[in-house]
Amino acid sequence: MTAQSVGRATTPARSAAGSRLPAAGAGQPAGGAAVGYAQLWAADPGAWRAVGAAWGGLTDLVDRRAGDLGERATALGGGWSGAAATAASGRLAGVRSDLASAAPALIEADQVLAEYAGRLAAAKGRLAAAVALADASGLLIDRDGRVSADPARARPSERDGPAAARVAAALRAALELAGAADQTAGARLDALAASAGTGWLAAPPPGRPERGATPAQVRAWWAGLTPAQRRWLVAHEPVLVGHLDGVPAAARDQANRLLLGVRRAELLAERRRLLDRVPPGPVETARLRLVDARLAGLDGLTDRLTEPGGPRAYLLGLDTAGEGRVVVALGDPDHADRVLTYVPGMTAGLDDAPGELGRAARVLDRCAALAPEERSAAVLWLDYDARDLLHEAISARQAQDAGPALQRFQEGLRATHEGPPARQTVLGHSYGSLVVGTTARDHGLAADALVFVGSPGVGVAHAEELRHPPGQVWASSAPDDVIRLARPPDELALGALRGASPLAAALALPGRGEHELWFGRDPAAPGFGGRVFPSGRHGHTGYWDADNPALDGVARIVLGR
Repeated sequence: MTAQSVGRATTPARSAAGSRLPAAGAGQPAGGAAVGYAQLWAADPGAWRAVGAAWGGLTDLVDRRAGDLGERATALGGGWSGAAATAASGRLAGVRSDLASAAPALIEADQVLAEYAGRLAAAKGRLAAAVALADASGLLIDRDGRVSADPARARPSERDGPAAARVAAALRAALELAGAADQTAGARLDALAASAGTGWLAAPPPGRPERGATPAQVRAWWAGLTPAQRRWLVAHEPVLVGHLDGVPAAARDQANRLLLGVRRAELLAERRRLLDRVPPGPVETARLRLVDARLAGLDGLTDRLTEPGGPRAYLLGLDTAGEGRVVVALGDPDHADRVLTYVPGMTAGLDDAPGELGRAARVLDRCAALAPEERSAAVLWLDYDARDLLHEAISARQAQDAGPALQRFQEGLRATHEGPPARQTVLGHSYGSLVVGTTARDHGLAADALVFVGSPGVGVAHAEELRHPPGQVWASSAPDDVIRLARPPDELALGALRGASPLAAALALPGRGEHELWFGRDPAAPGFGGRVFPSGRHGHTGYWDADNPALDGVARIVLGR
């Protein structure tokens, strides 16, 4: 099985540059040859993404078959004994083990094809840009990718040569990217297929990372394992692999996906225990609502993880305890050119993960619209205890507690990234902006840019205290964002002493200036020292609205434009 991108032309179509190109359609494998212009034009990344999702979807079937075998083995053991029964039981256990060991490989096939689809889409973006450049320069591109002047369009002769060279170079870059993607995916799938004959798993690998190992040390340990040893760890120690910063995103995703069924079963068991208490008291009723919310969030997250359309989701962390925590990447951060880490604010939890992922997806969509030739990824990082109630969010303790985990995660993204370093951007919204600011101040953040939207303050008075160049510290605050009323606590206390309500104190007292907020100076204020991008009147949660210029601003920061 190989991943050659497209086949031969079946129906001609006119390109924007006037050349004759094949329409997208089914074709025959290219047989390992270099990807041609017509082939790349006809390529369908979405089709490869769907094929990968189909492979990944087989894990559910594998799990069901393994479960059926377990039930039948138990039934046989109840009424059959002797040497034959023992041999049969051992054989069934072996088959179940073989089925279980195939699950990580099925997920890996999905990952390979999703990554291939992403690189193919980037190559097509570059191809489209080359065609647009040819059209603007009065040049033609024939179906073999040869560039020539368009005789129907008069252009100054002195510009034909340089313009043609630029178009040819752009075409060559697009085709080389597609060819490299084709070769890489084909090699990985060949290796995966070969492993089916020799065994998916090896013996348990010796040694584990020491407690407190840095992400770079974890990455070095992982790199020293064979593919079979890595698959053994994913299959037998998914809890360890799934949460280790420094383990590549693909392996963490495989491990955490294997735990989805276990985590759902745990929540269902907790729900049954609560329902068994008749009549349930107020404490049990409140807990039941929390369990139901987590179940709904987990089901919504599972739907997104198995969705064949859009960027592939990578599950990098999952914890269903409490209100739940989750880390999900849209697109593979280890192979992306641009990576956004989004830290949401109060009320965010597992139940809200699908909605928060939608915000990250909207930034990713805008990045793709602005730069289709770039490969971008967006990570939802909700690995901290986000508060639900306003009186709980007046303390910086949760932000301080989250700092070490966010710092390690960003270090892990740096350690596992392949190829030239990606541009890393960390975005905090609302209380999440305090998490980002506090982490940058106290621990440092492996990021090229920091972005704050709807911020109540980020724990510092000036951008320089964030350990980043002020030119890469960005903020936006909507004119009608209620967060602007989050006045410093001493002003509210003074207002209370004067007999005013906290809200009246926030609105009426001059205090230290209108730009002082609960957790420090407004990062969108002129005196903060960072850079500001505009937002329309979309309130506290509308920074991701399609018609808000803030969405375009965030995307341009992620892209570094």
